[in-house]
Amino acid sequence: MSRPELIKKEIFDIAEYVPGKSTEEIASAYGLDPASIIKLSSNENPLGPSPKAVRALIEAAPGANIYPSADARELREALSRHTGFPVSNIVASGPGMDGLLDGLCRIIIEKGDEVIVPTPTFAYYELPARACGGKPVFVKRNPDFSLDPEKVLEAVSSRTKIIFLCSPNNPSGNLLPEADLRKIVENTRALVFVDEAYVEFADRNLAELLREYDNLAVGRTFSKVFGLAGLRLGYGIMPEWLVKEYSRAATPFSVSLPALRAGIAALSDAAHFNKSINLAREGREYLRKNIPFTVYPSQANFVLVDVAPLKAKKITESLMKKGIIVRSCDSFREAGDSLIRVTVGTPEQNEKVVRAFEISKTEV
Repeated sequence: MSRPELIKKEIFDIAEYVPGKSTEEIASAYGLDPASIIKLSSNENPLGPSPKAVRALIEAAPGANIYPSADARELREALSRHTGFPVSNIVASGPGMDGLLDGLCRIIIEKGDEVIVPTPTFAYYELPARACGGKPVFVKRNPDFSLDPEKVLEAVSSRTKIIFLCSPNNPSGNLLPEADLRKIVENTRALVFVDEAYVEFADRNLAELLREYDNLAVGRTFSKVFGLAGLRLGYGIMPEWLVKEYSRAATPFSVSLPALRAGIAALSDAAHFNKSINLAREGREYLRKNIPFTVYPSQANFVLVDVAPLKAKKITESLMKKGIIVRSCDSFREAGDSLIRVTVGTPEQNEKVVRAFEISKTEV
């Protein structure tokens, strides 16, 4: 027997988050050997985690009966060294950056408040806002996926509390120009949150602007370049006033001891960090030049492919039958039905993806 009357009505307005297909799903659906499948749908690091992080996980296992530090102080100190920002400007979050988004919405969004979400972009931004009684206001990006700061500011109202921006943007891979961010931050009292989940693969970041503005926050993750997606570890760089209030309402012990130790170890492995970045940068250029469709320039560890006039679902299904999982973007709001996001893999995987696209183009 269900009790829907116990659930607040805002929850029923939330569209279910659609993740990329798993290896197990595709193996079962098409009768494939799981070991033969290439998964390039979730922007994971094909190199896996740093060996130092793996050792740290193993060494942390015997202490699983002990709570970690409530505020992940050790990890924040390591992040301070990594980012150049004081510990007082850093919070660690679990699960992943999603936990950071949840926490910020919990302390900022009240019923009837608004958040601005430029589309297409990462789908999760609207979920915690809706769960807190907030209303997403969507602003469509330009045809090349760039952002028009004037349109964003036109959407601001007296109820606007957060403006979510993603740089590099997911799924398009383009960066937000510094001048555009400055224009938005300087003309609103809302918190401007910049999601830099993929920024390590990019030529530049926007975090330094935090030293100038007190209504700007940046979120990052260990899921991509550090290869720790399974540990669900993220962090935020924020003004001290916001760190104080966030810490007051944050879930204590949200970062597990194994994740904390692995994160610190991953930050210490410069060789693995640099290898992961170089692999992504070289691979995305290979894919951009060789996939036989329109491929947008990217500053992330993925590329966006436009298969028009064909449909993304058809091409995606054709690739999955060949054991290659990529992400159809039809579940991204305002993305249309011809876009596919492809994670950069190893050189061998990238070659197989290109061949599969070539074959699928003639089959569909």
